[in-house]
Amino acid sequence: MAKRKTTKNTASTQKMQGYIEGAGEVVEEKIVSTLEENFMPYAMSIILSRAIPEIDGFKPSHRKLLYTMYKMGLLGSTRTKSANIVGQTMRLNPHGDAAIYDTMVRLSRGYEALLHPYIDSKGNFGKFYSRDMAWAASRYTEAKLDPICSELFNDIDKDTVDFVDNYDNTLKEPSLLPAAFPSVLVNANTGIAVGMASSICSFNLAEVCRTTVGLLKDPDFDIMSTLIAPDFTGGAQIVYDKKVIENIYKTGRGSIKLRGRYRYDKTANCIDILSIPQTATAEALIEKVIDLVKQGKIKEISDIRDETGLDGLKITIDLKRGINPDKLMQKLYKMTPLEDSFSCNFNVLIAGTPKVMGVRELLNEWSAFRIECVKRRTYFDLHKKQEKLHLLRGLEKILLDIDRAISIIRGTKEESMVVPNLMSGFGIDETQAEYVAEIKLRQLNREYILKRTDDISRLENDIEKLESVLKSNAKIKKIIIKELEDIAEKYGQPRKSMIIYADDIVEEDTAEEIPDYAVNLFFTKDGYFKKITPQSLRMSSEHKLKEGDKIIEHFETTNNTDIIFFTDKQQAYKTKAPEFSDTKASVLGEYIPSKLSFDEGENAVYMVPTKDYKGFVLFVFENGKIAKVPLSAYFTKTNRKRLTGAYSDKERLASAVYVENDDTDIVLRSSSGRILIIKSSDLLAKTSRNTQGVAVMKLRKGHRIVYAEVYNESMLRNPEKYRAKTIPASGRVPSADESGEQITFG
Repeated sequence: MAKRKTTKNTASTQKMQGYIEGAGEVVEEKIVSTLEENFMPYAMSIILSRAIPEIDGFKPSHRKLLYTMYKMGLLGSTRTKSANIVGQTMRLNPHGDAAIYDTMVRLSRGYEALLHPYIDSKGNFGKFYSRDMAWAASRYTEAKLDPICSELFNDIDKDTVDFVDNYDNTLKEPSLLPAAFPSVLVNANTGIAVGMASSICSFNLAEVCRTTVGLLKDPDFDIMSTLIAPDFTGGAQIVYDKKVIENIYKTGRGSIKLRGRYRYDKTANCIDILSIPQTATAEALIEKVIDLVKQGKIKEISDIRDETGLDGLKITIDLKRGINPDKLMQKLYKMTPLEDSFSCNFNVLIAGTPKVMGVRELLNEWSAFRIECVKRRTYFDLHKKQEKLHLLRGLEKILLDIDRAISIIRGTKEESMVVPNLMSGFGIDETQAEYVAEIKLRQLNREYILKRTDDISRLENDIEKLESVLKSNAKIKKIIIKELEDIAEKYGQPRKSMIIYADDIVEEDTAEEIPDYAVNLFFTKDGYFKKITPQSLRMSSEHKLKEGDKIIEHFETTNNTDIIFFTDKQQAYKTKAPEFSDTKASVLGEYIPSKLSFDEGENAVYMVPTKDYKGFVLFVFENGKIAKVPLSAYFTKTNRKRLTGAYSDKERLASAVYVENDDTDIVLRSSSGRILIIKSSDLLAKTSRNTQGVAVMKLRKGHRIVYAEVYNESMLRNPEKYRAKTIPASGRVPSADESGEQITFG
């Protein structure tokens, strides 16, 4: 809650300008009241009246547009300007013309977003797979309803659905459309509301109809036997996973993996991409490929261009000589939107309540809705026939004695008394008498009388059939089944999306072939790294270094090597030797903290190259402890670049030493000048990276270990003098004759 001071206008100010009572005054209001009075009604409006489709498969904007076109008589051969349709729709839809036209475009045949478009369009309506291809303005394009819409509007005038007032109570509009097929599953539909969303993928019309027929006949029908998988208008391949499909059919939630379809033209040495996933656009795909080429992650492509035309989508990729197209496509599937997932969330409004349902439950709900529509239609027809039969019953009584009827009419002095006199003369009610009184003289002949008599017999027979239908759900289901079979035969079409099974996909090794050759790796105290070939090193072995810098590590290995850099912030950064260019000794090299994007203030302290992650890293701490960690502890199956908790943070690190052979001598030196030699095999390896280690060197108060490295024979004249018999040990101070140039480390 917030308070503001009320600013009171002075009398002079009030005279100079108009004064509004309470202006500038802010009152306290509880946030709960704001939510209840403002936000909640808005959220409910979005959910119920905008974003979530209903059981007929339509959102209100779709329904208002299609019903307007139906009332305009566009369910025929004549098109009209889209601007005219948009203008007429605004009588039902209070939104702007742009929003209505956008809705119209997405339902059109030209846009190609639906398996069975509801609008037959003429002109440029854009394409769903293009982000930049804008559709023409509504004044240029024309449209009419597609023939399949006759299955949406059949019998809508027979009280099959409820009608409600439009936004200004001047017109009536249907609350639902009496769709004769499960359109909610046939065409894709997505929407985002407040706190919920809906995403329904499309299915093949014929498959949906057959599945619904199966469920109407047997509630335990196996829907996967007829409804194989979704079907997308773009024709992308569906990577079929039975468990995923079963879960979507059961829960209404899941993710379907889609991948584009391509063809290799050997003559032109190019790949033609002919379809892309429903969630991707051609422009986004091309931009991603270009970006990967610029980054050097894809080197097999020489050119890519959009050749989409009248025949449909076509993206052409020119290949360099000797490239395997299948391997390249495997790489593109992994690195671009050419393979993507369609997330399913079958959220539908049922009687004004959003509900997430599986396919079986959704089709059962549609069947219940359709049964109600057929019942209402049957009752409407029954009522009309009963009314007509009632009139003909009255006419029958009159026609049995037509002369008497004429006599009554001629003998009646006042016109207003004709109906009452006929009622009393023949024992008929007012409705029947009104009907008889309106008969023309030319109809008082034998043929007319016989036809009316036959109509009575026919109507009685029809009424009996309709009444039997109303009393039997089985007969209503037979009617729906017949309608579904007719629709499947009339409008069914082959699947557009090919099905490929996940088990059949051969995952070829798409890793780029890395040339393997001998290299020398150098790492300096200040964090610079060089990768130099032996040939280059022989030509010039004098290193260029920053002032005060020196080389602390040198490894002879090959180019196909992983490199781990340990930092002073207990982190390890992993990279590969091929990520670095070959260089010369006469350059400074690459600065590792910058190259690997270290955290601010973080420095590299040790480097370990490896191919098989064998051996150990010895972390030597200033307090005299050493932690022996297997290098395999830093191996990861994923391409993680940074590992936290690489070693213990309980004590400052003095040195790190890599030993490939576990029987390696390590020499330690303390700040007091003492030297100790131990074997790495004397230390027990720990599985956890952040182990604090074991005490190895006893230190006097105020002293610490300053350095450690692998011992070599040139370091000390009498190494046995410094070897530890047991650990921890204090080490020994070198004598005068050993304390000169012989001690080369540190």
